[in-house]
Amino acid sequence: MVDVRPVGYVIGQLLAVFGLAMLAPMMLDLWEENGHWIVFLESATVTFLIGVGMALACANAQRARLSLQQTFLLTTGVWFVLPIFAALPFWMGATEARIVDAFFEAMSGLTTTGSTVFTGLEALPRGLLLWRGMLQWFGGIGVIVVAMVFLPELKIGGMQIFRSEGFDTFGKILPRATQIAGSISVIYLGITAACALAYAAAGMEPFDAIVHAMTTVATGGFANTDASFSAFGPLVQYVAVVFMALAALPFVRFVQLAAGTAQPLLQDSQVRLFFGIAGVLVAVMVGVRLLDQGQMSEAAFRAALFNSVSILTGTGYASADYMQWGSLAVVILFFAGLIGGCAGSTACSIKVFRYQLLFKAIVMQIRQIHSPHGIFAIRYDGRRVGPDVLSSVMAFFVVFVVSIGVLSVLLGMTGLDFTTSLSGAATALANVGPGLGDTIGPAGSFASINDTAKWLLAAGMLVGRLELMVVYALFTLQFWRR
Repeated sequence: MVDVRPVGYVIGQLLAVFGLAMLAPMMLDLWEENGHWIVFLESATVTFLIGVGMALACANAQRARLSLQQTFLLTTGVWFVLPIFAALPFWMGATEARIVDAFFEAMSGLTTTGSTVFTGLEALPRGLLLWRGMLQWFGGIGVIVVAMVFLPELKIGGMQIFRSEGFDTFGKILPRATQIAGSISVIYLGITAACALAYAAAGMEPFDAIVHAMTTVATGGFANTDASFSAFGPLVQYVAVVFMALAALPFVRFVQLAAGTAQPLLQDSQVRLFFGIAGVLVAVMVGVRLLDQGQMSEAAFRAALFNSVSILTGTGYASADYMQWGSLAVVILFFAGLIGGCAGSTACSIKVFRYQLLFKAIVMQIRQIHSPHGIFAIRYDGRRVGPDVLSSVMAFFVVFVVSIGVLSVLLGMTGLDFTTSLSGAATALANVGPGLGDTIGPAGSFASINDTAKWLLAAGMLVGRLELMVVYALFTLQFWRR
């Protein structure tokens, strides 16, 4: 029997902090004399008291070390429990959202997916808009800590290759998580502040600059308007491109850079490949738009640049309805969303390093066919890659594709059309945000899809954010027997 008390102790502490965080949007609504502040007060009270009660009830089992089972449970439990309480201000508040919609929005926020069921965002209380931004900001820092502490320890999707990358976490999950969170939080906060100042200097209102800085650095994509970034000027969009790209880089490199060492960032192969992919993607999209329009304007170039970087990093902002750019552009952007950024960043999807290892494995297999008696080894950034890493990466790709297929079928069974089902499954599991088609495309929202589909997509967001295997492992008998 697994002792879940250490897991409950940590989740209880996080809930208590979460409850206190709700006081920020409460104070904003109170300052603006908006009666919605009482909703945040009630939500904060419920969340804080339950969190404290859970932590106290499990305090006698707190420990510095967690077993493998407890680590799996903690990682999944945090991302399942927090959205439940994060949904309270939506369910009880001015949106009058039903439970399914409130949970969908909260899950989308904390997983930094960016899909939304809300329309008329401009009319919402500012407290709710701030809360949406805070959810994605918290989700962003949480994703980094999970990627740098838990996933390498759990050997998920080849992430064990980064176990010695900046931090040694073996056998010391909780103490190292605290240390890493502290180091990363300073960098994360600094980049967010710089982004907010840059937005303000580019012409954004201070409130919009703060909220969009949170969702940009988290590569989340929640905006304060239904029009997303088409509501802002060219300079603001260029600023967004810069910070979306920065947020897709490994944050451990920023820690090293702040310590005076730029060499790891400059020599990181996944960073170089990420910028290479981004450059090629933008060039191709510019070419597609040039062929479509017959000429290239600054606005067309900016739209190609902005939306390419937004989809590649999984941010999900939109400055134009790229569904109108032709089928080739739509297909390219769809597959770009399945690439993602670098490991250890806030970006989502499969991640660049897995494609690097996949390509190296294919090349090695071809060489093995040509030279059956040869001995070949794969190296990544100068380090030899073991068979356990390769097998976990291959398994990740297979499970990712199968998961998209299964989720697409389930969504289709709820009545959604093929395009909506396939793109909805892909955008949920890859945590990108907008899908394809008129319903959930960049010009639409997830408001009109049926409730069953919303629950399925919310589950897909959770599974995708935790790299699939963390959640799937909980449904095996072997996990509970050992």
